[in-house]
Amino acid sequence: YVIKSFNLNKEGALALATQATLEAKKINKEVSIAILNSSGVTLLLLKADNVGPHNTEASRRKAYTALSTKTASYELMFKAEESNDAKNLNTLPELLLLGGGIPIFQDGNLIGSIGVSGGGGGENDHNIA
Repeated sequence: YVIKSFNLNKEGALALATQATLEAKKINKEVSIAILNSSGVTLLLLKADNVGPHNTEASRRKAYTALSTKTASYELMFKAEESNDAKNLNTLPELLLLGGGIPIFQDGNLIGSIGVSGGGGGENDHNIA
């Protein structure tokens, strides 16, 4: 059997990174940006000049979290705080329950995700993404 998949491509990843960079500049921030395709493969990993190196991995993990759960990581962070069942999500090594990861859908299909880190907190990272 063959499963049809829908994926974000390189051009889409570059366009999203450009837009996220512009959104960060609106609040005078520089950020790290990660963009994954629907299989979790990293299409783009970009670190701004004055962003701490830990933010690069954080942006990738936020993107992975959003892709894997099909939920914005900011929203998932609050759900995990409120639910005894979801509290253990933070024990999975790849998930990062901080704002800044957003799943990307097109016509109802998950095509990838974006993760942003370094914007001055989870809410800023979420809004930039």
